[in-house]
Amino acid sequence: MRHSSSILRRALCIGMLCCTIFSAAAAGTNDVNFPALDSSYLKTGDFVGPDHVKRVVPGLNKDQVRLELGNPQFSEGIFGVREWDYAFNLYTGRGNEYVTCQFKVKFDSNNRATSTYWKSPECERFFNPPPVKDAPIVPVAAKPLRRHVEFGADGLFAFGKSDLGNLDATGRAKLDDLAGHLKQDAVKLSSIVVTGYTDRMGSADENLALSQARANTIRDYLVKKGVDDRLIRAYGAGGAKPVVQCPGQKLTPQLVQCLQPNRRIEIEIAGEQ
Repeated sequence: MRHSSSILRRALCIGMLCCTIFSAAAAGTNDVNFPALDSSYLKTGDFVGPDHVKRVVPGLNKDQVRLELGNPQFSEGIFGVREWDYAFNLYTGRGNEYVTCQFKVKFDSNNRATSTYWKSPECERFFNPPPVKDAPIVPVAAKPLRRHVEFGADGLFAFGKSDLGNLDATGRAKLDDLAGHLKQDAVKLSSIVVTGYTDRMGSADENLALSQARANTIRDYLVKKGVDDRLIRAYGAGGAKPVVQCPGQKLTPQLVQCLQPNRRIEIEIAGEQ
């Protein structure tokens, strides 16, 4: 009887140990779950250039990820957000046909990207196609194109304005010239990022809205002039990254003039030529 009790106690201890090990393994499992597509504020996907997704790699901070992909399209919470979810429409190469794919970026406690995931393996193949066996290697002669273009907002829009009707003649001529260069046959574009900036005067929300509206107007104007809308993304950065620092808080003509370099439109162009 005493021997049976000893065996029973040993069996219970082994069972508890196994449960403990299993629980620890389960706690360390890094499951990847995707939200329902209809919970996105778009209820569908957004079009994005493949190069934007390819540039999202571990180590980028949230601002850098937002510059490439925009804001996440699902409600992820406010504080301590470690996951951003997107839904992208990707062209299949057969006319206007496209598929909608869900994409996730995970961050660490320092808001640095640690990993990315596709919900569907078929979607991932759009960006990482399987190698073609025995395919001939063709040397690539094209040169990478990286160009930074900057316009003073005061030279494009009336002060504090953002719509197309307030885009002055000089500003239109500058954008016409840029559109002409972008449509050259020798240039193969992969992405165009338009970012609007304001000065520090006014509220942060108003400045963010104004910078976004101006960037949207520039994007729409370039599209109207024949630039592929699938390549262009527009962002508003408000009073971030000021070029100059000027003393004073009261809005005077002198302060407005001093802060002029901060009111600008920056355009980053990538491609091949």
